[in-house]
Amino acid sequence: MKDTHNVVDSLGKLTPAETVKQLDRYIVGQPQAKRAVAVALRNRWRRQQLSEEMQVEIAPKNILMIGPTGVGKTEIARRLARMTGAPFIKVEATKYTEVGYYGRDVESMVRELVENGLGLVREKFQDQVREEAEQRAENRLVDLLVPGSSELPSLDDVADDSAPEGDASSHDSEDVGKRLQRTRDKMRKMLRDGQLEERTVEVTTASKTPPMVVGGMGMENMDIDLQGMFEKIMPRGSQNREMKVREARTVLMEQETEALLDPEAMNAEAIRLAEELGIIFVDEIDKVIATDGKNADVSRQGVQRDLLPIVEGTSVQTRYGYVRTDHILFIAAGAFHRGKPSELMPELQGRFPIRVELDELTEHDFLQILTEPKNSLTRQYEALLATEQVTIEFQQDALAQLARFAFKVNQSTQNIGARRLYTIMERLLEDLSFDAPGMGKSVVKIDAAYVEQRLSEIAEDEDLSKFIL
Repeated sequence: MKDTHNVVDSLGKLTPAETVKQLDRYIVGQPQAKRAVAVALRNRWRRQQLSEEMQVEIAPKNILMIGPTGVGKTEIARRLARMTGAPFIKVEATKYTEVGYYGRDVESMVRELVENGLGLVREKFQDQVREEAEQRAENRLVDLLVPGSSELPSLDDVADDSAPEGDASSHDSEDVGKRLQRTRDKMRKMLRDGQLEERTVEVTTASKTPPMVVGGMGMENMDIDLQGMFEKIMPRGSQNREMKVREARTVLMEQETEALLDPEAMNAEAIRLAEELGIIFVDEIDKVIATDGKNADVSRQGVQRDLLPIVEGTSVQTRYGYVRTDHILFIAAGAFHRGKPSELMPELQGRFPIRVELDELTEHDFLQILTEPKNSLTRQYEALLATEQVTIEFQQDALAQLARFAFKVNQSTQNIGARRLYTIMERLLEDLSFDAPGMGKSVVKIDAAYVEQRLSEIAEDEDLSKFIL
Protein backbone atom coordinates (compact mmCIF):
# COMPACT_ATOMS: atom_id res chain seq x y z
CA MET A 1 0.00 0.00 0.00
CA LYS A 2 3.04 2.20 -0.35
CA ASP A 3 1.62 4.43 -3.10
CA THR A 4 -1.69 4.94 -1.31
CA HIS A 5 0.26 5.92 1.78
CA ASN A 6 2.27 8.43 -0.26
CA VAL A 7 -0.91 10.17 -1.41
CA VAL A 8 -2.35 10.08 2.13
CA ASP A 9 0.87 11.62 3.45
CA SER A 10 0.59 14.44 0.91
CA LEU A 11 -3.02 14.97 1.99
CA GLY A 12 -1.89 15.18 5.61
CA LYS A 13 0.40 18.09 4.78
CA LEU A 14 -2.48 20.03 3.23
CA THR A 15 -4.52 21.74 5.91
CA PRO A 16 -7.72 23.41 4.66
CA ALA A 17 -6.00 26.80 4.92
CA GLU A 18 -3.02 25.54 2.91
CA THR A 19 -5.32 24.06 0.25
CA VAL A 20 -7.13 27.39 -0.17
CA LYS A 21 -3.79 29.18 -0.35
CA GLN A 22 -2.61 26.83 -3.11
CA LEU A 23 -5.86 27.28 -5.06
CA ASP A 24 -5.56 31.07 -4.74
CA ARG A 25 -2.36 30.88 -6.80
CA TYR A 26 -4.35 29.79 -9.85
CA ILE A 27 -8.01 30.71 -9.30
CA VAL A 28 -9.38 34.15 -8.51
CA GLY A 29 -12.21 34.54 -5.99
CA GLN A 30 -14.80 31.85 -5.17
CA PRO A 31 -13.81 31.54 -1.48
CA GLN A 32 -16.85 29.41 -0.58
CA ALA A 33 -16.11 26.79 -3.20
CA LYS A 34 -12.43 26.68 -2.23
CA ARG A 35 -13.28 26.22 1.45
CA ALA A 36 -15.77 23.45 0.65
CA VAL A 37 -13.31 21.39 -1.41
CA ALA A 38 -10.53 22.06 1.12
CA VAL A 39 -12.63 20.59 3.93
CA ALA A 40 -13.70 17.63 1.74
CA LEU A 41 -10.04 16.96 0.99
CA ARG A 42 -9.06 17.12 4.65
CA ASN A 43 -11.86 14.70 5.52
CA ARG A 44 -10.28 12.17 3.17
CA TRP A 45 -7.09 12.29 5.20
CA ARG A 46 -9.01 12.20 8.50
CA ARG A 47 -10.86 9.08 7.39
CA GLN A 48 -7.57 7.31 6.64
CA GLN A 49 -6.47 7.87 10.26
CA LEU A 50 -9.43 5.92 11.67
CA SER A 51 -9.85 2.22 12.29
CA GLU A 52 -10.91 0.11 9.32
CA GLU A 53 -14.25 -0.52 11.00
CA MET A 54 -14.95 3.21 11.24
CA GLN A 55 -13.58 3.96 7.76
CA VAL A 56 -16.24 1.76 6.19
CA GLU A 57 -18.99 3.84 7.80
CA ILE A 58 -17.78 7.26 6.70
CA ALA A 59 -18.97 8.27 3.23
CA PRO A 60 -17.37 11.11 1.24
CA LYS A 61 -19.14 14.46 1.37
CA ASN A 62 -19.83 14.94 -2.33
CA ILE A 63 -20.02 18.51 -3.60
CA LEU A 64 -22.40 20.22 -6.04
CA MET A 65 -21.03 23.44 -7.53
CA ILE A 66 -23.59 25.85 -8.95
CA GLY A 67 -22.50 28.77 -11.09
CA PRO A 68 -22.17 30.17 -14.63
CA THR A 69 -19.59 28.92 -17.07
CA GLY A 70 -16.03 30.17 -16.86
CA VAL A 71 -15.94 31.05 -13.15
CA GLY A 72 -13.54 28.31 -12.03
CA LYS A 73 -15.61 25.19 -11.25
CA THR A 74 -13.56 22.79 -13.38
CA GLU A 75 -10.25 24.44 -12.55
CA ILE A 76 -10.85 24.08 -8.80
CA ALA A 77 -11.43 20.33 -9.17
CA ARG A 78 -8.48 19.86 -11.53
CA ARG A 79 -6.05 21.77 -9.30
CA LEU A 80 -7.30 19.79 -6.32
CA ALA A 81 -6.30 16.52 -7.97
CA ARG A 82 -2.88 17.85 -9.02
CA MET A 83 -2.14 19.02 -5.50
CA THR A 84 -2.85 15.61 -3.98
CA GLY A 85 -1.58 13.28 -6.72
CA ALA A 86 -4.89 11.41 -6.48
CA PRO A 87 -6.56 9.80 -9.51
CA PHE A 88 -8.84 12.34 -11.17
CA ILE A 89 -11.06 12.40 -14.22
CA LYS A 90 -13.43 14.99 -15.65
CA VAL A 91 -16.51 13.73 -17.46
CA GLU A 92 -19.43 15.56 -18.98
CA ALA A 93 -22.91 14.40 -18.12
CA THR A 94 -23.99 15.15 -21.70
CA LYS A 95 -21.83 12.26 -22.94
CA TYR A 96 -24.32 9.94 -21.34
CA THR A 97 -27.44 11.79 -22.48
CA GLU A 98 -28.61 8.92 -24.70
CA VAL A 99 -27.78 6.01 -22.40
CA GLY A 100 -29.94 3.06 -23.41
CA TYR A 101 -30.01 4.31 -27.01
CA TYR A 102 -26.41 5.03 -27.90
CA GLY A 103 -23.44 6.62 -26.17
CA ARG A 104 -21.36 5.63 -23.20
CA ASP A 105 -22.18 3.54 -20.16
CA VAL A 106 -22.12 5.59 -16.95
CA GLU A 107 -19.86 2.96 -15.37
CA SER A 108 -17.14 3.82 -17.89
CA MET A 109 -16.23 6.87 -15.78
CA VAL A 110 -15.07 4.51 -13.02
CA ARG A 111 -13.01 2.54 -15.51
CA GLU A 112 -11.38 5.75 -16.70
CA LEU A 113 -10.58 6.63 -13.10
CA VAL A 114 -8.80 3.30 -12.59
CA GLU A 115 -6.83 3.84 -15.82
CA ASN A 116 -5.78 7.24 -14.47
CA GLY A 117 -4.79 5.63 -11.17
CA LEU A 118 -2.78 2.99 -13.02
CA GLY A 119 -0.82 5.72 -14.78
CA LEU A 120 0.07 7.29 -11.41
CA VAL A 121 0.98 3.94 -9.88
CA ARG A 122 3.07 2.98 -12.90
CA GLU A 123 5.18 6.13 -12.52
CA LYS A 124 5.82 5.31 -8.85
CA PHE A 125 6.73 1.69 -9.59
CA GLN A 126 9.05 2.80 -12.39
CA ASP A 127 10.85 5.11 -9.97
CA GLN A 128 11.31 2.21 -7.56
CA VAL A 129 13.01 -0.03 -10.15
CA ARG A 130 14.82 2.73 -12.03
CA GLU A 131 18.23 2.11 -10.47
CA GLU A 132 18.18 -1.64 -11.12
CA ALA A 133 16.82 -1.10 -14.65
CA GLU A 134 19.64 1.35 -15.41
CA GLN A 135 22.20 -1.20 -14.21
CA ARG A 136 20.66 -3.94 -16.34
CA ALA A 137 20.48 -1.69 -19.40
CA GLU A 138 24.13 -0.76 -18.94
CA ASN A 139 25.13 -4.44 -18.67
CA ARG A 140 23.28 -5.21 -21.88
CA LEU A 141 24.97 -2.31 -23.64
CA VAL A 142 28.37 -3.61 -22.55
CA ASP A 143 27.39 -7.07 -23.84
CA LEU A 144 26.51 -5.52 -27.22
CA LEU A 145 29.77 -3.55 -27.35
CA VAL A 146 31.91 -6.55 -26.31
CA PRO A 147 30.23 -9.45 -28.17
CA GLY A 148 30.59 -12.89 -26.59
CA SER A 149 31.76 -11.62 -23.20
CA SER A 150 28.43 -12.25 -21.49
CA GLU A 151 28.68 -16.02 -22.14
CA LEU A 152 32.11 -16.36 -20.54
CA PRO A 153 32.30 -18.22 -17.22
CA SER A 154 33.25 -16.17 -14.22
CA LEU A 155 36.83 -16.32 -12.93
CA ASP A 156 35.64 -18.45 -10.00
CA ASP A 157 34.17 -20.99 -12.42
CA VAL A 158 37.35 -21.00 -14.49
CA ALA A 159 39.46 -21.87 -11.46
CA ASP A 160 37.91 -25.37 -11.25
CA ASP A 161 39.32 -27.52 -8.48
CA SER A 162 39.02 -30.58 -10.74
CA ALA A 163 41.53 -29.15 -13.24
CA PRO A 164 44.99 -30.64 -12.83
CA GLU A 165 47.50 -28.28 -11.23
CA GLY A 166 49.52 -26.56 -13.86
CA ASP A 167 47.03 -27.42 -16.64
CA ALA A 168 47.89 -25.02 -19.51
CA SER A 169 44.31 -24.89 -20.84
CA SER A 170 43.11 -23.73 -17.43
CA HIS A 171 45.61 -20.88 -17.36
CA ASP A 172 44.75 -19.93 -20.96
CA SER A 173 41.03 -19.74 -20.15
CA GLU A 174 41.79 -17.68 -17.09
CA ASP A 175 43.92 -15.26 -19.11
CA VAL A 176 41.19 -14.90 -21.78
CA GLY A 177 38.60 -14.29 -19.07
CA LYS A 178 40.74 -11.62 -17.42
CA ARG A 179 41.43 -9.88 -20.72
CA LEU A 180 37.76 -9.79 -21.64
CA GLN A 181 36.85 -8.58 -18.17
CA ARG A 182 39.35 -5.73 -18.53
CA THR A 183 37.84 -4.93 -21.94
CA ARG A 184 34.35 -4.88 -20.41
CA ASP A 185 35.48 -2.62 -17.59
CA LYS A 186 37.10 -0.26 -20.08
CA MET A 187 33.95 -0.17 -22.24
CA ARG A 188 31.79 0.42 -19.17
CA LYS A 189 33.92 3.41 -18.16
CA MET A 190 33.81 4.86 -21.68
CA LEU A 191 30.06 4.30 -21.72
CA ARG A 192 29.58 6.18 -18.47
CA ASP A 193 31.83 8.99 -19.67
CA GLY A 194 29.66 9.42 -22.79
CA GLN A 195 32.42 8.51 -25.24
CA LEU A 196 30.42 5.83 -27.08
CA GLU A 197 27.14 7.65 -27.75
CA GLU A 198 27.58 7.55 -31.53
CA ARG A 199 28.72 3.89 -31.68
CA THR A 200 26.25 1.61 -33.50
CA VAL A 201 24.87 -1.52 -31.85
CA GLU A 202 22.22 -4.06 -32.82
CA VAL A 203 19.24 -4.26 -30.46
CA THR A 204 16.45 -6.83 -30.45
CA THR A 205 13.04 -5.20 -30.15
CA ALA A 206 9.56 -6.65 -30.02
CA SER A 207 7.39 -6.24 -33.10
CA LYS A 208 4.31 -4.19 -32.39
CA THR A 209 1.02 -6.02 -32.79
CA PRO A 210 -1.37 -4.09 -35.04
CA PRO A 211 -4.12 -2.57 -32.87
CA MET A 212 -7.49 -4.27 -33.03
CA VAL A 213 -10.36 -2.04 -34.06
CA VAL A 214 -13.72 -3.21 -32.74
CA GLY A 215 -16.81 -1.26 -33.66
CA GLY A 216 -20.52 -1.53 -33.39
CA MET A 217 -23.34 -0.36 -31.19
CA GLY A 218 -22.38 -0.48 -27.52
CA MET A 219 -18.91 -1.94 -28.12
CA GLU A 220 -17.30 1.10 -26.51
CA ASN A 221 -18.85 -0.01 -23.21
CA MET A 222 -17.17 -3.42 -23.20
CA ASP A 223 -14.32 -3.64 -20.75
CA ILE A 224 -12.56 -6.66 -22.22
CA ASP A 225 -8.87 -6.48 -22.99
CA LEU A 226 -9.24 -7.81 -26.53
CA GLN A 227 -5.83 -6.49 -27.49
CA GLY A 228 -4.18 -8.40 -24.65
CA MET A 229 -6.08 -11.57 -25.54
CA PHE A 230 -5.03 -11.24 -29.18
CA GLU A 231 -1.37 -10.85 -28.22
CA LYS A 232 -1.51 -14.02 -26.09
CA ILE A 233 -3.02 -16.02 -28.94
CA MET A 234 -0.59 -14.57 -31.49
CA PRO A 235 2.80 -14.20 -29.76
CA ARG A 236 4.69 -11.05 -30.57
CA GLY A 237 7.67 -11.47 -32.87
CA SER A 238 10.99 -9.69 -32.61
CA GLN A 239 13.28 -7.84 -34.92
CA ASN A 240 16.89 -6.66 -34.83
CA ARG A 241 17.48 -2.96 -35.31
CA GLU A 242 20.72 -1.07 -35.64
CA MET A 243 20.83 2.12 -33.61
CA LYS A 244 23.27 4.40 -31.88
CA VAL A 245 24.16 3.81 -28.23
CA ARG A 246 22.24 6.90 -27.06
CA GLU A 247 19.07 5.54 -28.69
CA ALA A 248 19.73 1.95 -27.59
CA ARG A 249 20.07 3.05 -23.97
CA THR A 250 16.50 4.39 -23.99
CA VAL A 251 15.11 1.24 -25.66
CA LEU A 252 16.96 -1.10 -23.30
CA MET A 253 15.94 0.97 -20.29
CA GLU A 254 12.27 0.65 -21.30
CA GLN A 255 12.63 -3.11 -21.81
CA GLU A 256 14.34 -3.68 -18.47
CA THR A 257 11.91 -1.44 -16.60
CA GLU A 258 8.99 -3.35 -18.10
CA ALA A 259 10.59 -6.67 -17.11
CA LEU A 260 10.99 -5.55 -13.50
CA LEU A 261 7.44 -4.25 -13.04
CA ASP A 262 4.82 -6.41 -11.33
CA PRO A 263 1.55 -5.93 -13.29
CA GLU A 264 -0.64 -7.63 -10.68
CA ALA A 265 0.72 -5.47 -7.86
CA MET A 266 0.27 -2.33 -9.97
CA ASN A 267 -3.31 -3.23 -10.88
CA ALA A 268 -4.21 -3.93 -7.26
CA GLU A 269 -2.63 -0.65 -6.13
CA ALA A 270 -4.42 1.31 -8.88
CA ILE A 271 -7.77 -0.10 -7.78
CA ARG A 272 -7.02 0.71 -4.14
CA LEU A 273 -5.95 4.24 -5.03
CA ALA A 274 -9.08 4.86 -7.11
CA GLU A 275 -11.36 3.42 -4.43
CA GLU A 276 -9.89 5.30 -1.49
CA LEU A 277 -8.73 8.60 -2.96
CA GLY A 278 -10.20 8.94 -6.47
CA ILE A 279 -12.04 12.10 -7.55
CA ILE A 280 -14.64 12.16 -10.34
CA PHE A 281 -15.73 15.58 -11.60
CA VAL A 282 -19.10 15.42 -13.37
CA ASP A 283 -19.58 18.60 -15.37
CA GLU A 284 -22.82 19.90 -16.90
CA ILE A 285 -24.96 17.86 -14.55
CA ASP A 286 -27.73 20.40 -15.06
CA LYS A 287 -28.03 19.15 -18.66
CA VAL A 288 -29.55 15.84 -17.48
CA ILE A 289 -32.52 17.54 -15.86
CA ALA A 290 -35.75 16.61 -17.62
CA THR A 291 -37.17 19.20 -20.04
CA ASP A 292 -40.35 19.41 -22.08
CA GLY A 293 -39.11 17.00 -24.77
CA LYS A 294 -40.49 13.53 -24.00
CA ASN A 295 -37.77 11.50 -25.71
CA ALA A 296 -35.02 13.60 -24.15
CA ASP A 297 -36.69 13.29 -20.75
CA VAL A 298 -36.54 9.48 -20.86
CA SER A 299 -32.86 9.58 -21.71
CA ARG A 300 -31.92 12.24 -19.15
CA GLN A 301 -33.85 10.56 -16.36
CA GLY A 302 -32.06 7.37 -17.37
CA VAL A 303 -28.68 9.04 -16.91
CA GLN A 304 -29.65 10.13 -13.40
CA ARG A 305 -30.88 6.63 -12.54
CA ASP A 306 -27.64 5.11 -13.84
CA LEU A 307 -25.53 7.67 -12.02
CA LEU A 308 -27.27 7.15 -8.69
CA PRO A 309 -25.84 3.69 -7.78
CA ILE A 310 -22.35 4.81 -8.81
CA VAL A 311 -22.52 7.76 -6.43
CA GLU A 312 -24.26 5.74 -3.70
CA GLY A 313 -21.68 2.97 -3.87
CA THR A 314 -21.56 -0.13 -6.02
CA SER A 315 -19.07 -2.52 -7.62
CA VAL A 316 -17.96 -1.84 -11.17
CA GLN A 317 -16.16 -4.46 -13.22
CA THR A 318 -12.96 -3.33 -14.92
CA ARG A 319 -10.25 -5.24 -16.74
CA TYR A 320 -8.14 -4.97 -13.57
CA GLY A 321 -10.79 -6.28 -11.17
CA TYR A 322 -13.88 -5.03 -9.37
CA VAL A 323 -13.87 -1.45 -8.07
CA ARG A 324 -16.00 -0.24 -5.18
CA THR A 325 -17.26 3.33 -5.60
CA ASP A 326 -18.37 3.86 -1.98
CA HIS A 327 -15.51 6.20 -1.10
CA ILE A 328 -14.81 7.94 -4.40
CA LEU A 329 -15.32 11.69 -4.07
CA PHE A 330 -17.80 13.06 -6.62
CA ILE A 331 -17.82 16.75 -7.48
CA ALA A 332 -20.68 17.76 -9.77
CA ALA A 333 -21.07 21.14 -11.43
CA GLY A 334 -23.59 22.95 -13.54
CA ALA A 335 -24.73 26.43 -14.55
CA PHE A 336 -28.42 25.63 -13.86
CA HIS A 337 -29.58 28.45 -16.13
CA ARG A 338 -32.80 26.71 -17.12
CA GLY A 339 -33.27 24.26 -14.29
CA LYS A 340 -32.65 24.10 -10.57
CA PRO A 341 -30.73 21.58 -8.47
CA SER A 342 -34.05 20.69 -6.84
CA GLU A 343 -35.21 19.30 -10.20
CA LEU A 344 -32.66 16.50 -10.04
CA MET A 345 -33.89 13.17 -8.68
CA PRO A 346 -34.32 13.51 -4.90
CA GLU A 347 -32.11 10.46 -4.29
CA LEU A 348 -29.34 11.98 -6.40
CA GLN A 349 -29.65 15.36 -4.69
CA GLY A 350 -29.19 13.64 -1.34
CA ARG A 351 -25.86 12.24 -2.48
CA PHE A 352 -24.44 15.76 -2.89
CA PRO A 353 -24.86 17.17 0.62
CA ILE A 354 -22.42 20.07 0.15
CA ARG A 355 -23.63 22.78 -2.22
CA VAL A 356 -21.71 25.91 -3.10
CA GLU A 357 -22.72 28.75 -5.37
CA LEU A 358 -19.98 30.39 -7.39
CA ASP A 359 -20.26 34.09 -8.11
CA GLU A 360 -20.25 35.75 -11.50
CA LEU A 361 -16.98 37.49 -12.28
CA THR A 362 -16.75 41.22 -11.66
CA GLU A 363 -14.55 43.73 -13.46
CA HIS A 364 -12.13 43.56 -10.53
CA ASP A 365 -12.04 39.75 -10.84
CA PHE A 366 -11.05 40.02 -14.50
CA LEU A 367 -8.21 42.37 -13.55
CA GLN A 368 -6.99 39.90 -10.94
CA ILE A 369 -7.22 37.01 -13.43
CA LEU A 370 -4.99 38.95 -15.83
CA THR A 371 -2.34 39.70 -13.22
CA GLU A 372 -2.34 37.47 -10.14
CA PRO A 373 -2.48 33.75 -11.05
CA LYS A 374 0.84 31.99 -11.54
CA ASN A 375 -0.26 30.97 -15.04
CA SER A 376 -2.05 34.21 -15.96
CA LEU A 377 -2.85 34.94 -19.60
CA THR A 378 -0.51 37.92 -19.71
CA ARG A 379 2.41 35.75 -18.58
CA GLN A 380 1.50 33.13 -21.18
CA TYR A 381 1.52 35.62 -24.03
CA GLU A 382 4.73 37.22 -22.79
CA ALA A 383 6.41 33.81 -22.82
CA LEU A 384 5.04 32.90 -26.26
CA LEU A 385 6.24 36.08 -27.95
CA ALA A 386 9.57 35.97 -26.13
CA THR A 387 10.38 32.93 -28.29
CA GLU A 388 10.46 35.40 -31.23
CA GLN A 389 12.64 37.83 -29.22
CA VAL A 390 9.68 40.18 -28.89
CA THR A 391 9.17 41.54 -25.38
CA ILE A 392 5.68 42.75 -24.57
CA GLU A 393 5.04 44.92 -21.55
CA PHE A 394 1.47 45.29 -20.29
CA GLN A 395 0.85 48.67 -18.66
CA GLN A 396 -1.54 48.82 -15.72
CA ASP A 397 -4.02 51.02 -17.58
CA ALA A 398 -4.10 48.48 -20.43
CA LEU A 399 -4.94 45.65 -18.03
CA ALA A 400 -7.71 47.72 -16.48
CA GLN A 401 -9.10 48.45 -19.93
CA LEU A 402 -9.00 44.75 -20.90
CA ALA A 403 -10.88 43.85 -17.71
CA ARG A 404 -13.44 46.53 -18.49
CA PHE A 405 -14.00 45.21 -22.03
CA ALA A 406 -14.31 41.61 -20.83
CA PHE A 407 -16.86 42.52 -18.19
CA LYS A 408 -18.83 44.74 -20.55
CA VAL A 409 -19.08 42.18 -23.34
CA ASN A 410 -20.07 39.44 -20.89
CA GLN A 411 -22.89 41.64 -19.61
CA SER A 412 -24.18 42.64 -23.03
CA THR A 413 -23.88 39.22 -24.74
CA GLN A 414 -23.46 35.65 -23.54
CA ASN A 415 -21.69 35.46 -20.18
CA ILE A 416 -18.87 32.97 -20.63
CA GLY A 417 -16.86 34.05 -17.61
CA ALA A 418 -13.06 34.06 -17.72
CA ARG A 419 -13.07 32.40 -21.15
CA ARG A 420 -13.98 35.84 -22.52
CA LEU A 421 -10.42 36.92 -21.81
CA TYR A 422 -9.06 34.30 -24.20
CA THR A 423 -10.99 35.72 -27.15
CA ILE A 424 -10.19 39.31 -26.18
CA MET A 425 -6.46 38.64 -25.80
CA GLU A 426 -6.33 36.80 -29.12
CA ARG A 427 -8.02 39.73 -30.85
CA LEU A 428 -5.77 42.24 -29.12
CA LEU A 429 -2.50 40.50 -30.04
CA GLU A 430 -3.49 39.01 -33.40
CA ASP A 431 -1.44 41.45 -35.52
CA LEU A 432 1.53 41.32 -33.17
CA SER A 433 1.55 37.51 -33.14
CA PHE A 434 1.42 37.50 -36.95
CA ASP A 435 4.23 40.04 -37.43
CA ALA A 436 6.50 38.88 -34.56
CA PRO A 437 8.77 36.55 -36.61
CA GLY A 438 9.87 39.47 -38.80
CA MET A 439 10.24 42.09 -36.06
CA GLY A 440 13.58 40.95 -34.67
CA LYS A 441 14.56 41.86 -31.14
CA SER A 442 12.07 44.47 -30.00
CA VAL A 443 9.96 45.75 -27.11
CA VAL A 444 6.25 46.50 -27.45
CA LYS A 445 4.46 48.42 -24.73
CA ILE A 446 0.74 47.76 -24.52
CA ASP A 447 -1.16 50.62 -22.94
CA ALA A 448 -4.80 51.71 -22.76
CA ALA A 449 -4.59 53.46 -26.14
CA TYR A 450 -3.30 50.25 -27.78
CA VAL A 451 -6.24 48.31 -26.29
CA GLU A 452 -8.77 50.98 -27.24
CA GLN A 453 -7.55 51.12 -30.82
CA ARG A 454 -7.96 47.38 -31.39
CA LEU A 455 -11.04 46.53 -29.36
CA SER A 456 -13.34 49.54 -29.02
CA GLU A 457 -15.08 49.20 -32.38
CA ILE A 458 -15.86 45.52 -31.85
CA ALA A 459 -16.98 45.92 -28.25
CA GLU A 460 -19.31 48.78 -29.20
CA ASP A 461 -20.91 46.83 -32.04
CA GLU A 462 -23.06 44.27 -30.22
CA ASP A 463 -23.70 42.18 -33.32
CA LEU A 464 -19.99 41.88 -34.03
CA SER A 465 -19.06 41.21 -30.42
CA LYS A 466 -21.36 38.20 -30.33
CA PHE A 467 -19.24 36.49 -32.95
CA ILE A 468 -15.78 37.90 -32.38
CA LEU A 469 -15.70 38.49 -28.65
